[in-house]
Amino acid sequence: MPFGLVSAWNKRRRSKSDDHLDPWVYRPVEYWKLENEQKIQNPPQKKHHGSSVFTLKEMEEATCSFSEEHLVGKGGFGKVYKGKLQSGEVVAIKKMELPPFKAAEGEREFRVEVDILSRLDHPNLVSLIGYCADGKHRFLVYEYMHKGNLQDHLNGIGEKKMDWAVRLKVAIGAARGLAYLHSSSAVGIPVVHRDFKSTNILLGDDYEAKISDFGLAKLMPEGQETHVTARVLGTFGYFDPEYTSTGKLTLQSDVYAFGVVLLELLTGRRAVDLNQGPNDQNLVLQVRHILNDKKRLRKVIDPEMSRSSYTIESVAMYANLASRCVRVDSYERPSMEACVKELQIIIYTNSKGLGMAMHAFRML
Repeated sequence: MPFGLVSAWNKRRRSKSDDHLDPWVYRPVEYWKLENEQKIQNPPQKKHHGSSVFTLKEMEEATCSFSEEHLVGKGGFGKVYKGKLQSGEVVAIKKMELPPFKAAEGEREFRVEVDILSRLDHPNLVSLIGYCADGKHRFLVYEYMHKGNLQDHLNGIGEKKMDWAVRLKVAIGAARGLAYLHSSSAVGIPVVHRDFKSTNILLGDDYEAKISDFGLAKLMPEGQETHVTARVLGTFGYFDPEYTSTGKLTLQSDVYAFGVVLLELLTGRRAVDLNQGPNDQNLVLQVRHILNDKKRLRKVIDPEMSRSSYTIESVAMYANLASRCVRVDSYERPSMEACVKELQIIIYTNSKGLGMAMHAFRML
């Protein structure tokens, strides 16, 4: 056995009890290889959520050697392919491709995502089917979401524009996913996603929203509501101003990003659009001052959205919620649980209003 593996094995034996106390402990690549070998020698009676381990060969076979025909997306992490496993299951395969100077960062995000998603199970979180850690190759295998990500639908890449009812459905689905992460019911302590955005909201055939990409997720220290980070991580346009200026990460950092997505759903615009003038590039700064002004609110509603799909009352309530989510001071923002409850009321208000309008139309 190579010296590196012996060293890793001895370290693993010495820290075995610590691992049981802290299941989130960082494990070196050598440990993953040993763990996988043990799984092969002693296969479990029942596979757990996200526990499948794949080889590089299986990833190549699933994607026809990563052919362009199977490519469905690109990002800073690498590429995403549509694949088909030997079982016949259609999946999304994220191939990690990072330059050497970002290799350590990519490895950390890979481990975090596998660790966290393997322990979470919620209808509004994308399911991790398994992973591949074959040599230097890293892949994450997820359930396949047929309608892609939310941003594509809002910016004309999707097959059709969503009406208001569908947008509300997406909003409440994403809210439920974040509320689940923040509730601490899954892993014992709250989880901050830290990179919540419209491209990380995936849509199923019925527009059921599922949150994806947990590489930057952070488990909050037990009993603490704030964690001070050395680096501010996330995506420009969705950054919590308080987190950016102080480095203090809280659950409310996700709430701010959720508020930005609410505004994207309302307006059909991007969080940051560099094609606009200097004063109109940031969506929050552009619309924040008119969200609670009913007379001017009509100007920011996505013109591509069918007028017959929404009531002004429901839009006003929704805009008010969004405005509170993106407040500069985090303590003034609602919790995700409160957002879910408000969205339920907004959905009911819109449905009731449209029902009354239809009844009045039939009486004419």
